[in-house]
Formats: sequence, structure tokens, C-alpha cells
Amino acid sequence: MTNANTKQHMETRLHPQPGSESQQTWRYAVAGLSASLVGLGLARFSYTPLIPALIAAKWFSASDVVYLGAANLAGYLAGALAARAVVTRIGAVRALRSMMLLATVSFFASSTPVSFTWFFAWRFLSGLTGGIIMVLAASVIQPHTSPARRGIVGGVIFAGVGLGVAASGTLVPLLLQQGLQQSWYGLGVLSAMLTLASWWNWPTETKADAASSHQANPHHTSPAARALLVQYGLNAVALVPHMVFIVDFVARGLGQGIAAGSRYWVLYGLGAIAGPLVTGHLGDRWGFGPALRAAFLIEAAAVLLPNVSATPISLIVSSIVVGGFTPGIVPLVLGRIHELVPHSNERQRATWSHATTSFALFQAAAAYGFSWIYAQTGGDYLLLFGLGGGAVVLALAIDLGLALATRKA
Repeated sequence: MTNANTKQHMETRLHPQPGSESQQTWRYAVAGLSASLVGLGLARFSYTPLIPALIAAKWFSASDVVYLGAANLAGYLAGALAARAVVTRIGAVRALRSMMLLATVSFFASSTPVSFTWFFAWRFLSGLTGGIIMVLAASVIQPHTSPARRGIVGGVIFAGVGLGVAASGTLVPLLLQQGLQQSWYGLGVLSAMLTLASWWNWPTETKADAASSHQANPHHTSPAARALLVQYGLNAVALVPHMVFIVDFVARGLGQGIAAGSRYWVLYGLGAIAGPLVTGHLGDRWGFGPALRAAFLIEAAAVLLPNVSATPISLIVSSIVVGGFTPGIVPLVLGRIHELVPHSNERQRATWSHATTSFALFQAAAAYGFSWIYAQTGGDYLLLFGLGGGAVVLALAIDLGLALATRKA
């Protein structure tokens, strides 16, 4: 290569042409999808179908398995809280790569039941990776995305969560045919491949980005942004009944058996793949504020639908729609944060970190609270769906009330 060619090549790398800029954006988005698939999709959702196998193989008792599942939620909350401190120390892109590596190691480490403490620690660490990835993945990529594409790019990133849900109902049962230990190996190999494939596809962090971590003042937050944190938390409450109880509701509550319940979980997973792509596109077209209000309204109807009808068509619609909003609400909230907190990447990242923490807190509280209510009521599933629907109705009411108050002022 001549000196002239070398100079031209370097200029192209530093100042990409308009055509290559779009290509770069999608390359970043696929890296984000890989991260959310590893740290959120696989690390969290692949555990659910492994639970019966863990009990049958006598690795752990049924009660121990529940606590191990909770370890992931606790780790997720810790990751959301720790994300900004991790960025300050090692940078966002290096943190993302490290978390994908740690999630990969956690799969291999879980392949041997050394002890309850060993397994709990790795389940906690797998949740930690998910919390940090949730905070950082989109916030690293969005500054390199044009405002007109912000929603759909966010949708691609968080489609990884939906792919993890779908994999939990399809890939994991196939791996279990080879054995429980081999299933953990298979998840580890898949995670390693995704980590390697995304390694060089992250945006390059500038010194200005790193410096802004110390300059941002997250305390100057508008009332609308603060309200959004509560709304996002209430949305987490609304998702819990389907996320935790829909399979059991169909299998035992309606007496249709585990196979029928599992089919609705697959539908939930299919909805989760398409959901963020659809909502992200609508956010780009309508604006994220109106799209978020529409999402709350539709989600409330879908969560409450089993209370109205338990026919197959009602349950199919409810499972797909709520599954779609499980990751689909994320690009809408992220886009709304960019609207409410403009012109500062670090303040946007800080607000998104607070939103993720709010979601994790509300979700963990709802998971434990609904489990307690379920036990106290002797298995009243419809009450749980009612409470979940009420939570997202409250989120919508807060949004409409704030808009009305702002208009009057």
C-alpha cells in the first residue's frame, strides 16, 4: 500500500463517508444485541427451563433453586447501581467486553455444583453483568446514532433480550437432551462466540466521553424525567405476573398441563423478539412520549386480559403482547430520556442508570411480593394479573396527569 493509499485509508477510518456511517451504526447495534443476549437474555432466562433438571439431578433442593434464581435479580440490581462507577474506572466499552466475558465464565463455572455458595455467587455475578450491560450498551451506541434512527437501533439492541427468552424455550430443552452439565457448556460456548463476534464492533470511546463522567451533574433532573423513573418501575411490576406465573397459570390454574403452559412461554418469547423492533420504530415515527403512552395503554389491556377471558385466543394475545413489551418498553423509555435530557450524553447515561435501578428494585419487590400474595391467597392468579394491570394503569395516569399539569402551567 502506497503512502497516499495509507493516508486515504486512515482518513476513511477517522471520517467515514455517509454510506459507511449507516453501516457502522448497524454494526454497533449488532454488538449491542449480542451483549443484551449474553448478559440479559441467556444469563437470566436460560435458567428457568434448567430448574427442573437441577432438581431432578439433585444438584439442589427445590427451595435452594428459588434462592439461586433470586441471586440473579439481586446481582442485576447491584450491576445497575455499580455501572457508572465501573465506567469511571475502566471505561464503558472495556466494561461491556469484561461483562460479556464474565457472563461467559459464569456458564462454565455453573457446570459443576461445587456448593450452594459457589453456585449462588456465579448466579449473582451473571445478574451483575446484565445490570451493567443494560445501563451501558445503548448509552454507548446511541450517541453515534442519528436521532431519526434512535428508536429502531435501540430496538435492535434489546431484541437480544427477546432472543434469550425464545432460546430458553427452544435451545435449552435441546441442550438438556445431552445432559445438564453439557447444557451449561453449550450456553458458555454460545456466549463466548457472541462475545468474540462483537469484540471489535463497539464504538471507539473518546477522551471527551471519559472526562464527562466526572463533569455530569445528575441532580438537575426535570419533574418529567423523575416521573419517568417511577413509571418505568411500575411497568416492571406489570410484567411480573406473566414473566413468573403465566406458565403455571395455564398448566395448573387452568388444568391444561405443563406442555400447554410451555407453548404460551414460547409465544411470550416470540413477542419479546419482535417487541423492541416494533416499539422502537413507532418511537421514531410518533415521538417517544406519545408512543410510550400508547404502550402503557395497550400493555394494561394485555396484562388484564386473562381476568376478562381465559380462552386460548385471549391467552395467545396476552402472552405475545406482554412478551413484546418485556424488552419493548426499553427503547421507548431510553428514547424518552433523550428527549427529556438533551445535549448531554453523560446526563442521559446517568438518568438511564437511575431508570434501570428503579426497574430492578420494583421488579424484585414485585417478584417477592406477588409470590407472597400467591401463597397467602392459595394461588389466586387473577388477583396478580389485576395488580399488574393496575400498576401500568397508574404509570399511564402519572404521565397524563403530568402532561395536564404542564399544560395548565
